[in-house]
Amino acid sequence: MSEQIKHECGIALIRLLKPLEFYRLKYGTWQYGVNKLYLLMEKQHNRGQDGAGVVGVKINVSPGQEYIFRHRSVDPNPIRDVFGKIYKDFNQSATNFPQSYHDPVWAKENLPFAGEVYLGHLRYGTFGRNSVDYTHPVMRQNNWRSRSLVLAGNFNLTNVDELFNLLVGLGQHPKGFTDTVTILEKIGHFIDEENELLFRQYKNEGFKNKEISKLIENKIDVRKILERASRDWDGGYTIGGIIGHGDAFVVRDPWGIRPAFYYADDEIVVVASERPVIQTVMNVGWVQVSEIQPGNALVIKADGSVKQELVRIPQTRKSCSFERIYFSRGSDRDIYLERKKLGFLLAPIILEKVNNDLKNTVFSYIPNTAETAFLGMMEGIKSMLISWKKEKIRALGTAISDNDIEEIISLQPRMEKIAVKDVKMRTFIADDSSRDDLVAHVYDVTYGIVENYTDTLVVIDDSIVRGTTLKKSILKILDRLKPKKIIIISSAPQIRYPDCYGIDMAILGKFVAFEAAISLLKERKLSKIIDEVYRKCKEQQHLPKEEIYNYVKEIYKPFSDEQISKKIAELLKPDDCKAEVEIVYQTVENLHKACPNDLGDWYFTGDYPTPGGNKVVNTSFINFIEGIKGRAY
Repeated sequence: MSEQIKHECGIALIRLLKPLEFYRLKYGTWQYGVNKLYLLMEKQHNRGQDGAGVVGVKINVSPGQEYIFRHRSVDPNPIRDVFGKIYKDFNQSATNFPQSYHDPVWAKENLPFAGEVYLGHLRYGTFGRNSVDYTHPVMRQNNWRSRSLVLAGNFNLTNVDELFNLLVGLGQHPKGFTDTVTILEKIGHFIDEENELLFRQYKNEGFKNKEISKLIENKIDVRKILERASRDWDGGYTIGGIIGHGDAFVVRDPWGIRPAFYYADDEIVVVASERPVIQTVMNVGWVQVSEIQPGNALVIKADGSVKQELVRIPQTRKSCSFERIYFSRGSDRDIYLERKKLGFLLAPIILEKVNNDLKNTVFSYIPNTAETAFLGMMEGIKSMLISWKKEKIRALGTAISDNDIEEIISLQPRMEKIAVKDVKMRTFIADDSSRDDLVAHVYDVTYGIVENYTDTLVVIDDSIVRGTTLKKSILKILDRLKPKKIIIISSAPQIRYPDCYGIDMAILGKFVAFEAAISLLKERKLSKIIDEVYRKCKEQQHLPKEEIYNYVKEIYKPFSDEQISKKIAELLKPDDCKAEVEIVYQTVENLHKACPNDLGDWYFTGDYPTPGGNKVVNTSFINFIEGIKGRAY
């Protein structure tokens, strides 16, 4: 993706199933769990670089000993900052207590983060709220371990207003109006209820208070708590948590919107947002890493038992397709193959656009994340070229000469690395014209490869969202090579609708596809459609989310995909660009062919998996018309 679209967020959970002494003897250090957590977070830094946090919990410590430890950071390198603090304590103890330091029992009794359960989080901060207060893990502490709660997640809820009012109706006074606070307090409320229910039960049975605390910790039903707490959640979520006595969990939304994977053996349980991260860190095979199923929670009890349990009834699977196109690491086997297929399926339309003239066409990609789709695209073109060569040879029949054969079989697509990202431009320059000039030089280009005013330059990108970088930078840079024509290929379909489940694509007016549709409506004297959609959205503004329809679809209805693509090319072509510019998008049909198991396509189709999505898109349209800035949920 040539323009950066950010993502919320990444999680990592580790539960050591053996005493710390085991890891010292087998792996040479009782720090095994912390070390693995560090690797899990570093391998997922692509999911959030604005903040990081870690919590460590010790199981079965004596009263009076601290058992929950937390470090959070919003430094420029937050992972390094967080683990720097953890390891600083370890290293100082190694210096001050060299005889005791290597003893796991001593370490657990005396050192922070020398425990059995760890929860890490990587954060991307939305809308400027990038302070440590908004950084996970978040905590709800209590003198009873079974009432203390730590949470970290990759989530967005669309109905925070409803949930906030439900908390108020319970008699609570939430300290903030955010989905993080809402989820923390909702789960916390049902943890409290579960504790009180069990307390009364054991009290009636004649147990003493001190005995009851331990009985509650053993008996507390994490699945039931999550089922009751999540009943009214509308959104996408993967949420990890630790209860103070040592029970841990990771729960996933019923549609499977946000990802979660785990590995478990008799030594350790590991959960992360991406499969290849676990494969790399634990050195295990693809089949050994399992997916937490939609609507399920992986529950790891304090006694070490591990079970995946149903929390919400699974719905039609709508896993985020942007995970496949862009966000997740391409080292995942399935994602790698899916990205290649996205490129492969574009080959027929690309050859049509260049009139099968491979001699005068140069193929490339930008940015580096589009390389896998580029490989697939070239495989598709080469596959079609084989069929073309056969037809040419057959057509010549017995009259074919050696020169004819050589000319036909030697024809190959011209593949080049045209653009290389040189520097990351900073935004501290206030003057717009100066900043635009600098942004236009983000990429270096390879001169002398394109034949002046003869060659067509075909460049594939992951997706085109706002188009700003294309207009202000990439097209200007490519035009310096003096191609006759520039064709920009998007391996994703046109992004038409906002996301509300965890990706920074929440403002409708920023999408170039939406801008193109609005421009076409105005050009063709169809502005009444804009007014009508606004009226319909306003009429249902205060309806329950379950009764709201996505009327924004009507903005696109009068036009074909090709018409909108053509208008996008007009909008994005710089005024001083001499080459002809065309933009070609993937089709939704091909997206589903490439990613058959992950059908979350609401960005492209407007078909939101939850009712709250329709509410968000309509509110976003109202905000566009009324000039209201900010997200619509």
